[in-house]
Amino acid sequence: MSNRFRFLTTALAGLLLIGSLAHAGEARPPRIALVLGGGGARGAAHIGVLEVLEKLRVPVDCVAGTSMGALVSGAYASGLSPAAMRSELAKADWNDMFQDNPPYSEINYRNKVISTRFMPGSETGVSEKGVAYQGGVVSGQKIKLFFNRLVNSDLGERNIESLPLPLSIIATDIGNGDKVVFRDGSLTKAMRASMSVPGLMAPIEHQGHKLVDGGLVDNVPIDEARARCQADIVIAVNVGSPLMKAEDVGSLLTVSVQMVNILTEQNVTRSLASLKPTDIYIKPDLEGITAGDFSKSSETADRGKVAAEALADRLKPLAVSEEAYAAWSQKIAYARQTAPRIDEIQIAKLKTVNPAALERHLRVKPGDQVDDAKLNQDMLRAYGDGWYESVDYSLLTERDRNILRVLPMEKSWGPDYLRFGVSLYSDFKQDSSFTLRTAYDKTWLNSLGGELLVGAEIGRKNALAVDLYQPLEDRQRYFLESSASYSTETVGIYQDSHKIADYEKTKGNVSLGAGVNVGLLGQLRVGWRQSWLDANLKTGIPIAMYPESTTTSYGGAYAGLDFDQMDRLYFPTSGWSSRLAYFNSPGEGYSRVFALLGGAHAFGDYVLNAKISYQGSVKGRLPAYDAATLGGFYELSGFAQNQLSGDDISYAGLRLEKIIGRLPMGLRGDMRAGFSLETGKVGTPYTETQLTGRINSASIYLGGETPLGPVYLGYGRSDSGASSVYLFLGTP
Repeated sequence: MSNRFRFLTTALAGLLLIGSLAHAGEARPPRIALVLGGGGARGAAHIGVLEVLEKLRVPVDCVAGTSMGALVSGAYASGLSPAAMRSELAKADWNDMFQDNPPYSEINYRNKVISTRFMPGSETGVSEKGVAYQGGVVSGQKIKLFFNRLVNSDLGERNIESLPLPLSIIATDIGNGDKVVFRDGSLTKAMRASMSVPGLMAPIEHQGHKLVDGGLVDNVPIDEARARCQADIVIAVNVGSPLMKAEDVGSLLTVSVQMVNILTEQNVTRSLASLKPTDIYIKPDLEGITAGDFSKSSETADRGKVAAEALADRLKPLAVSEEAYAAWSQKIAYARQTAPRIDEIQIAKLKTVNPAALERHLRVKPGDQVDDAKLNQDMLRAYGDGWYESVDYSLLTERDRNILRVLPMEKSWGPDYLRFGVSLYSDFKQDSSFTLRTAYDKTWLNSLGGELLVGAEIGRKNALAVDLYQPLEDRQRYFLESSASYSTETVGIYQDSHKIADYEKTKGNVSLGAGVNVGLLGQLRVGWRQSWLDANLKTGIPIAMYPESTTTSYGGAYAGLDFDQMDRLYFPTSGWSSRLAYFNSPGEGYSRVFALLGGAHAFGDYVLNAKISYQGSVKGRLPAYDAATLGGFYELSGFAQNQLSGDDISYAGLRLEKIIGRLPMGLRGDMRAGFSLETGKVGTPYTETQLTGRINSASIYLGGETPLGPVYLGYGRSDSGASSVYLFLGTP
């Protein structure tokens, strides 16, 4: 019995050992969570890390990301390959992406008129609650549309809970400082919320809360990733910006940036403390790459790749077989489908704006296939109307019907605004001026989009003006417009290159007209304008065409055509513009015509601009009080502003510019060095009467477009010997 018992005991132990060995051989592989931290443009390093994981065949079970890490993790979880991500980020024009408006050529004419008078970004909301401001320098309009295209939202709304790879995206509730974790809902909305850098990009409204960059509370969300898929191993990638040195922190901007970096680094330190010995921590060497260096995305991705390859020995044990990795890759890959046909188009409810005003921009119709490039362009054109914080879309499928839902969000600080303008001009000789301008802009007076603009300015010119613009149908193609203005200003009179007199001119205007908006090309107008003028000699001596005092009243019919397809209001790089204005005063026996044609074309960092113009009378002769003028920057630059006056004035100019710098992210414009060659002729001179032939001029200058408007400093000289120095800043 003793031997039999020992035999049975040994056999049972052997069976148990074999069973345990078999169980050990079938043990599940470790669950792996991937964490991609925030760091602005430095987050492109995540792509290089993903490339190494792909090369080594390391699958992950879930991913969590913050800020730029949210962009990369969202794209990865939606099925975009690392190679495709690298390509898309390299192709993206990030300078343009942080400009919300479409190109200037695609903004409606009414907004162009307002842009010429008031500073970009000066718009301030006015209501019974007081004043309200925009949520950030950038609303994120183009960025959100880029996210849509990146994750194929044009083929159907991508929701986080439906993605093949579990995903968490981190944002911050700016109202209470809480961490908000997106585990479901719109993928692109979560990505956009997580990237909302306070002050730079407007917060995202979500379930009654305002959400901003998740880096403020959890820039490397290790705990969230571990919990998301009960991970055994975490691969954490930290691309955060280091703190600036104390001596580099001096301005309001650098102090703000440093404060955000301090908050971020504090939560990163706490997150990294939760790493276990079995976890893998990757911190790429990103020396010299800032959070705003989006143009260096390929170099940044390469740095991430180098950092991950340095830890290959720790990553290789996590690899799976080629067959297993192929199966995993196929599971998360997104197979691009055929663009669906739209069965219905819906526009989300609007409180103030008439939906027809937005519909006019939509080229897609029921029965059409979705074209994401056209759809994005249509969203931008609608945004360019100036009534919305954002214009987005989602593609939904309900009972086998594809519904394109357009999602405009009206400005929370509208629809009534204060606008401001400022200008500073000096020729360092006889003429210097400073002007402040403000206006109250009340939009959507009625369902057709009536607008009332009441403005005033003080400085060189003191003026009051009111303009009432009334569309005649809901798509706003046809309109009526009436205006009235009253102004006083000092006007200089020149002879022999010297200012010989100053006149104080008081003028009133009223007009009533009708017109048609020709798509986004521009506008045609006809109407009647009546003017009253009183001009009196203030200093100096009078000359033949300008007596000591003039009082007159004159009126007549006018017609105008303005087409503007330049890509920028000031200092354009491409496009063309044309203007034709005609005024006929039968009572005074004259008619006045102004014609202009301009164009711009870029060759790399060089820009060529050309302009020709004519001002004169078709019948009779222009009176001195309504004379044509010439002189000033790029208007025969050797002369002071409006130094030449008379009838029958022609002009041609060519200028070549070199782009020498671009404004920081979120601010449109660049700085240029340039020179111009110009020629002009005053057929019947009223001032500078000795200049009867063709006059040639040249100039050199530094200038560009800024948030305050154009700025330039230049020197011009004509072959007549006249010369002038110019300094200008602000809105004309």
